[in-house]
Amino acid sequence: MNRRILPVSLAAVALLLVLTILFVNHFGSTESESGGVVKVYYADNISPAHRIAIQRFNAIYSGRIEVVPVSLPFEKFSTNERKELLARSLRNKSDRLDIFSVDHIWVPRFSRWCEPLDGRIPAEERLAILPQAETSCIYDSTLMAIPMYIDVGMLYYRRDLVQKARPDAGFLNRLKQSITWDEFRALGREFRGLQRPFYFFPADDYEGLTCHFFELIAGQDAGFFLRRPLDFERPEAVRALTMLVEFVRKDNITPPSVVGFDEIRSYDGMLDADGVFVRGWPNFIESYRTKYRDQHKLDLLERAPLPHFAGHPPVTIFGGWNLMVSQYSTRKDEAVTFARFFQRDDIQKMMFEVGGYIPTNVNVYRDSAYVRQHPMLRFYMDLVKTGFHRPSLVEYTKMSDIVSRAVNRAIRGEEDAMHALQQSSREIQEAGATR
Repeated sequence: MNRRILPVSLAAVALLLVLTILFVNHFGSTESESGGVVKVYYADNISPAHRIAIQRFNAIYSGRIEVVPVSLPFEKFSTNERKELLARSLRNKSDRLDIFSVDHIWVPRFSRWCEPLDGRIPAEERLAILPQAETSCIYDSTLMAIPMYIDVGMLYYRRDLVQKARPDAGFLNRLKQSITWDEFRALGREFRGLQRPFYFFPADDYEGLTCHFFELIAGQDAGFFLRRPLDFERPEAVRALTMLVEFVRKDNITPPSVVGFDEIRSYDGMLDADGVFVRGWPNFIESYRTKYRDQHKLDLLERAPLPHFAGHPPVTIFGGWNLMVSQYSTRKDEAVTFARFFQRDDIQKMMFEVGGYIPTNVNVYRDSAYVRQHPMLRFYMDLVKTGFHRPSLVEYTKMSDIVSRAVNRAIRGEEDAMHALQQSSREIQEAGATR
């Protein structure tokens, strides 16, 4: 027996018990109306930006609809834990949950429990949705979700540290356009001599590691994730995993501790240790403005595209969170009204300004005066143009879990890259996780 299975299984059971109690305490009574006001229960990572949106909605619909937030913060719940909590409630056909956010890759899995939205969203509103974001909301030719924001993988770096090592403006300009992975690793070896941690990335056994692994694969073969069945024994996958292993175990440019890091711990590790680079998502700086003690370090951070492979264009993986409405809700109309509210121009702009969330409403990008005031939108739109989606599979999470375990094992040095990927391929086939 795998010695890791039993402790992890027990921890998962304990976690679900705790989360179920938390869910019940948040929702309380199933009564939805008080004095004629329909209460809509909404589960998400409730950031300051989300809270402002809820307050504005409740003010506009005062006396008719009240959105009651149930916060599942990223600091306390991993994406997998959030998924299991939401799936547990929906499998039980609970009407306590009306609307909730999902990692966009969950849409195929959650569609079985959610309300189709094709007939509920006016045509002009759908035309305003960024195509790259809407794609993740459609399953089986049906609109099943409404995007809240889109994410793209990217680099953050310490401007002062990079400028000290490479003061020439030419390099800094190329960095902002995307340097090659070979250049990146060469720069890392320079910093290794300075005894400074160079590159942090989330390498724990979870979805964030899968995303970075997939970026390295797609960076070599843009069509890799469009072919079926997925073949993780191809040379591109082996090279991608070998690189991640070598960052830690050969180049020594990444601390071994990353094998236990998610995004949050990667950000903390980079900031606390004065690291040079970290792989992350768009709202890192904005989310840390309210909680990190040394704001000066945040002022020194810059954004850049991920490095690319020589002879290939830069790529980035899409992330993001979509809103879905439970088919078991008795307040579907009100929940859909709230979901549509997040697509309003003013709300999308507020979410970007307060939380750093990339808008999914094309009207925001067409507002030339607004874009001039917020030039970071141009940077994000350039990244969106280089983005690719993870494979849309009903059993995506099962497949991703198998892949992340294999990649994590290899980075830990428990087995070589080729053997880890061969094992994962067998497990994916045995689990029927290619659907």
